Amino acid sequence: MEQVRLGIIGIGGMGSNHAVHVMKGEVPNLVLTAVADIRPCRLDWAKANLSDEIAAFADSEALIDSGLCDAVLIATPHYLHPQFTIYALEHGLHVISEKPAGVYTKQVREMNKVAAGSDKTFAIMFNRRTNCVYRKLHEMIASGELGELKRLNWIITDWYRTQSYYDAADWKATWDGEGGGVLLNQCPHQLDLLQWLCGLPVKVRAFCHEAKWHNIEVEDDVTAYMEFENGATGVFVTSTADAPGTNRLELTFEMGKLVCEQDRLTFYRLRENERQFCMTEPEGFKKPEATTIAVETDGKNEQHMGVLKASTNHILHGTPLIASGEEGIRALMLSNAMYLSSWLGETVSLPIDEDLFLKKLNEKRAASKKKTDTGIVFDTAGTY
Repeated sequence: MEQVRLGIIGIGGMGSNHAVHVMKGEVPNLVLTAVADIRPCRLDWAKANLSDEIAAFADSEALIDSGLCDAVLIATPHYLHPQFTIYALEHGLHVISEKPAGVYTKQVREMNKVAAGSDKTFAIMFNRRTNCVYRKLHEMIASGELGELKRLNWIITDWYRTQSYYDAADWKATWDGEGGGVLLNQCPHQLDLLQWLCGLPVKVRAFCHEAKWHNIEVEDDVTAYMEFENGATGVFVTSTADAPGTNRLELTFEMGKLVCEQDRLTFYRLRENERQFCMTEPEGFKKPEATTIAVETDGKNEQHMGVLKASTNHILHGTPLIASGEEGIRALMLSNAMYLSSWLGETVSLPIDEDLFLKKLNEKRAASKKKTDTGIVFDTAGTY
């Protein structure tokens, strides 16, 4: 195989953006051969904006069965990610799934089981892992030079969305259509990075405020407290209503503090381990000496195209993925824990009670209201 023939399932905001970039040749050896969407207006868009040689399907399984593709990129509403992933893998296609992996972990476990028994590539669109700042941070943590994690604080409120964003599609911001709000739509990126950098917490207490700032069913404002196995604690704050928003990650370790903000990484490095200093320093008010370092990175930040390049090269040459699809369950476990904690009004332990979570989610889905689809598809370029 000299190139990978790609089919995109779901050509709404994200899917159409991916299609345009692939058509421009931004991913070597990846060629778009087919698209699928249940909405006739999106197939009309594909005919008008993509090549006439691109096959268009109103049925996603028909695209998978067509023989026109070696791989599919799944960019549908969240509940459908596992369904189409499983069908594609079982029918011999490689899969790249948009985030999140699914809506609930019990659903995603079945997807991962099928992937484990397949010889096909399964990747997930965790494009934030391509960011040079987070890659460098991951490298520093993995080296052990920082010592033990003590504290994590992440405020990520630069996901501002207007009411028109939520009103555009009938599935958005509903429990039955989307399965959640800011935690499931915008924050899978940060929740993945959080667990990729620090591991999953063992306890979570969260407050998920539904329809606080928008006329929607789901949450648009979240504050969560976390405890990790080594005793470290963390706070995660997110919203789609703060203007201007903030994206600031602080990680405090025994050897100092790292701050990620505005695509810069700053290391406040201690001269000696804080734990040793604390227990041996005779002066009660003395603080450990620190040096401020602007951490250098390679400057690369390929985002979605980086994930597609890595996936293509993995299919063709066996080189590493940015993130295997099976890893998607970890960020989802964290968001599911935050929801369950908020719904129950108590601290929950990880791994969560998956049957209880699904029961509570289904109660939300049963009360979910139907919306009218406006047919509006926003351009997602640069929104990541």
